[in-house]
Parts: sequence; structure tokens; C-alpha cells
Amino acid sequence: MTQSIAMKQILERAGIEVCEVIISKCKNRNVPDFYYEKMKGTPVTPLESINMVVANNNRKIRPLATFFGNMADMPRFYRSVRIIEQKVKEQKPDFIVNFFEPLSGFYYALCRPKVPLINVAHHFMYHHPEFIMPKGKYAARFGIRFYAWIASIGSAKRLALSFYPFPDNSRKRIFVVPPLLREEAINYPTQKGNYLLVYLLNSGYLDDIAAWNKENPDTELHCFMGRKGITEVEEYRKNLFVHPIDDKKFLEMMAGAKGLVTTAGFESVCEAMYMNKPVLMVPVEDHYEQYCNSQDAVWAGAGVYSKKFAIHKLLTHIANVKQDNENFKNWVSQSPDLMLRQVYSVIYAGDNVRQMFPLPAWGKKVEAGV
Repeated sequence: MTQSIAMKQILERAGIEVCEVIISKCKNRNVPDFYYEKMKGTPVTPLESINMVVANNNRKIRPLATFFGNMADMPRFYRSVRIIEQKVKEQKPDFIVNFFEPLSGFYYALCRPKVPLINVAHHFMYHHPEFIMPKGKYAARFGIRFYAWIASIGSAKRLALSFYPFPDNSRKRIFVVPPLLREEAINYPTQKGNYLLVYLLNSGYLDDIAAWNKENPDTELHCFMGRKGITEVEEYRKNLFVHPIDDKKFLEMMAGAKGLVTTAGFESVCEAMYMNKPVLMVPVEDHYEQYCNSQDAVWAGAGVYSKKFAIHKLLTHIANVKQDNENFKNWVSQSPDLMLRQVYSVIYAGDNVRQMFPLPAWGKKVEAGV
């Protein structure tokens, strides 16, 4: 969601109208209110789509249940594809941008539209021949690559979001670009506070945070999570505060935190890196994508990896390692120009695109904006 918000900001600043947004919804989570607020002025259509199945304790991904459950729901997904077809006919867009949504792949496979498609996701790095995947987990590796292939059917270009610069691979239509961060995250003034920020994709991990807090009650923790029933901040235990999902409050507290504890989602790690906040990454069990994110982010200098919420590892890292993500910030600052260069190269052909958006020299700061 935050990637699409950032892309909308980039496109509209360049005078490109975003005529409609289609977003997937699932049984367990609704589209949060802040997303509709950010898309104000642009119609938003939620559709049923593929989703991961988690265990009853809301902690672990169930791969087989995910596969068979989504296969059983294919008739509903087919109806979603037909709605996309109808929307495209109504809006007549010059191009479509997809953020790793498999419905897009089904739509292009079944309906064969002529509208150029640009796919954006960190996952396309997994198809890059020079990207090194974590060792082992061969079935999961095949699964995530296959899923990425489905999501990118019909692509004119696959824009692979990366923590750091990487060579393009035009043969596979993979073009490496910086992370897409919201203007609010880029421009937010930061300071170092005395608390840690926690972001949980799965609410089942709150017990782990509470257990660590019980042994370490002097460390102040502020936890954001999407659990039903949470409408305002509550003091779960002494120095453990649980917040409902609120993008403005989250950015505010990220800017003032001394570090972030999270389940290794790509966007939250990138925002923390941009604000120079060390990160403890604990992937959701059997969530291979997050495991890959955590290993890649550690290599990029984001922070530390752990199988469990051993928050003391982050505190040790903060005490002993001077965080310096200046190269990452310079890389992110090139995102608007590089994104627009790729968009315009799909719409127009010829040298004019290269003249409008020349490739920058890696490692040198380039002013964001067009």
C-alpha cells in the first residue's frame, strides 16, 4: 500500500493522472482508512484476491493450506478479473502499474489487453541471475519465484525494488530501482528517543513481545499491530503500549525511536533505514519472502536478524554499532527520476527518454523530483 502511495505522489508531481486504484482485500484484514485518505480524489476499488493462510495462533504461514485454499477460491478470483477488465475498458489508461498483485497476471493471461503493464516489487530481485538467494528452502524458493512470475505476466517491464544499486537485466525485463518511500517518511524530521518501536504483521507475536517486556520492564516499547478490537492506544503491560494501525502516528514514533523491531516487511525496514533507525528483523514463521528480506537487509546494513524476538540483540547492536545509511538515502533520493524514466520508456520510444531522465552515477546524490 505504501509503495502505491509513493508512486501516486511521483506520477502526479510529473503531471500524470492516476485514474483509479484497484486493491486486493482478504478475509482477515480490511483496507485501512488511511489508505483511502491518501488516495483522496482517486476512486479505490477493493477486490477479493489471493491471500496467505495463517495458523490459528496467527503466527505461522501454512503453505499447503494457502495453496489449496486459494485454489478453492478461484471462481471468486475470476469474478475479480472480470471487474478489472471492466474498469480498464471504462478508464482507458495509457499504462497500468501493478504492485505484486497476482490478479494482474490472471487478467493479462485471460483478457490479453494491449495496455502496457509495469510491475513493481522487491520480489523480482529473486529472478535476477546475479542476486544471491539464501541457501536451503528450495521448495519455498521455487514457490516465491513462481508466484512472482504469475504476478508479472504481461509485463513490459519488471521494476525490482532493491536496498542497493544492482545492474539491470534487460533480457528478463528486470530493471533495478530504489525503494518507493512516501514523501511523509522522506521529509519527517528525526531524533533519537528512549523507546523502541515494534511493528507486527501477525498479532500472535504480541505474546512474545510481552514475555520479553516482563523480563525487561525498564525498556519502553510501542507496538503497532492490526488486531481487531484495538481502536486506541492501551498500556498492555508496564512500558508496553499497543497502538492501532495509524500511518501518521507510526511515522511520528518511528522518527523518535532509537530502533525498530519488526517482522521483516520490505517497506517498514526501508523507512527505518532512511530514518537511520537500526532494525531487528524477525520473519514470520515459514514466510520465505520475509526471511529473504531479512538476510538482504542485514547485508545492506539495516540491523540484525533473529529467529525470535530477542530484543536485547537490537539493544546490543545500537550500543556497539554506529548506524550510517547515507548511501541508502542517496540511493532512495534517485527513485523519482528512475521511476519516471522507466514509466516514460514504456509509453514513448527513442532517445528523448534518456535525455529527460539520464541515468545517475551510483553513489552520488541526485536531487529527487522532476
